[in-house]
Amino acid sequence: MSVRSEPLPAAATRGRFLSDRMVAGLLTAAVALPLALFFLLPLLSILARSFETTAGFGLGNFSSALSTARFWQLVANSAAMSAMSTVLGVTLAYAYAYGLQRACVPGRSLLRIVALMPLFAPSMVQAQGLILLLGRNGALNRFFDAGIEIYGFWGTAIANLLYAFPYAFLILSASLAIADGRLYESATVMGAGPFRIFRTVTLPATRFGLAAACFVVFTLVMTDFGNPMVIGGDFNVLATEIYNQVIGQAQFGLGAVIGVVLLVPAVIAKVLEKRITRRQHALLTAQSRPLVIKPALKRDIGFALYLYTVAALMLSVVGIVVFASFVRLWPYNMELTLKHYQFDVQNGIAPLWNSIAVAIATAFLGVLLAGAAAIVVNKFRNPLTGTLSLLAVLPSAVPGMVLGLGYVLTFNSPSNPLNFLYGGFFLIIVLNVYYNHSQAFLISSTSLGQIGDSFDEASTMLGAGVLRTLFKVTLPLIWPTLLGIGVFYFMRAMVSLSAVIFLITPSTQVAAVSVLQLSDRGALNQAAAFSVCIMATVVGCLLLVRLILVLAGAKNVTLIR
Repeated sequence: MSVRSEPLPAAATRGRFLSDRMVAGLLTAAVALPLALFFLLPLLSILARSFETTAGFGLGNFSSALSTARFWQLVANSAAMSAMSTVLGVTLAYAYAYGLQRACVPGRSLLRIVALMPLFAPSMVQAQGLILLLGRNGALNRFFDAGIEIYGFWGTAIANLLYAFPYAFLILSASLAIADGRLYESATVMGAGPFRIFRTVTLPATRFGLAAACFVVFTLVMTDFGNPMVIGGDFNVLATEIYNQVIGQAQFGLGAVIGVVLLVPAVIAKVLEKRITRRQHALLTAQSRPLVIKPALKRDIGFALYLYTVAALMLSVVGIVVFASFVRLWPYNMELTLKHYQFDVQNGIAPLWNSIAVAIATAFLGVLLAGAAAIVVNKFRNPLTGTLSLLAVLPSAVPGMVLGLGYVLTFNSPSNPLNFLYGGFFLIIVLNVYYNHSQAFLISSTSLGQIGDSFDEASTMLGAGVLRTLFKVTLPLIWPTLLGIGVFYFMRAMVSLSAVIFLITPSTQVAAVSVLQLSDRGALNQAAAFSVCIMATVVGCLLLVRLILVLAGAKNVTLIR
């Protein structure tokens, strides 16, 4: 006996179509409007303010800035420091990733966690650690009379190297994780040695990842604000100059000019990265055989020494910060104490609770907005999806300080109807959302792309509309990814400094800014205690969510991408 399904009545089909079209339109508007208000408008404000002079619109601000020797010295400082950090950082990260992926070294999980540690703390924690180790009152200079001078160019370059190391490591580790074993077998049969195989097979196969790592690290270092402020001394860069001009002298026009200058290399690096990685071809085909890493005593011992040496150095930088938070007065009184965790400083412990509240709100709002953007772009094709897709990934090319300054220029204007938001937590939350929007959008889109169309088709054939399909089919399939994105947003909001520095008021102080201000005042112990609390909060969040995923059976979801 066969059962023939009757088609839906024409009126019902038409009603559902109109309903689906309305849902798609509302979702598209809900994604497009916040993107325009809280990302595109601040960028346009930066551009407009850079051309605004007392005599009207013109190039006066640019000619005034570009005609001074100090400006070009700042450009040279930023470029030289960024280039040095990029070359050293990518080289060290490549060797580290290669050792983990292509050698048999014990404790690889631990070594990977150590490589990712800078992600759990504000950027200037690296500078804090270097000062405590190598500064004038650092452990080596104080107790061993090493005579090391860490402040200035080299201190800033090394601190930024450590800060950007995990970003390069993640990219290069992914590039080295996949390889066609046939190529290596052929090279070995033809008599090629390990170095020649690396030069002719491995390096060409990873050149796209290497280029992407260089562009990402250069952009991060060029626009970083925390490390130069803490350890730079008399060595100034463009990022610190924006802060000095806007906060110190209220020179918003000049700050906007420097913001545009910082924006240019970031955009160029992003465009080049996209063009180069677009040319990357598949390394594995249906005929490929995975590369099997076999033990080799000399190679494995050599990489084990390198990996554990680098890990020890990274641990020492973070470890000295943790230790200093328990010392009564570094380096004069090394008695252990918990007094610095009483937070008897201005605002007390309130900035930490503010950071946690902001991070939680950022996680919820970020998942909602980034997830909705990915759903609209991937599921609801319309004339706006192309533009929305471009705007959704564009924030990755915008430095945090530039976007933060754009928020000041946009929402601090009395003529803006949204001026009432200025000075509150909401703008800080939204800024964190859109500053990190690109990564969250791309992760959501990748997850959606892994869901076959058959699920949507089956739901539609059963009479469900797009909204019901979304809640009953799509979201249940991608919830582990959305949870991972929430963790990503929480972590980034907890450690964010450069993006929010211009929006902070005494009533909206966050922990990362407290670390900077305490370091600037020389209160190293209190700054270290705040840093430890930030790191402990982030790690606690990661462990909690990992436990949730394990209990739910989603054990293979990666929380840090």
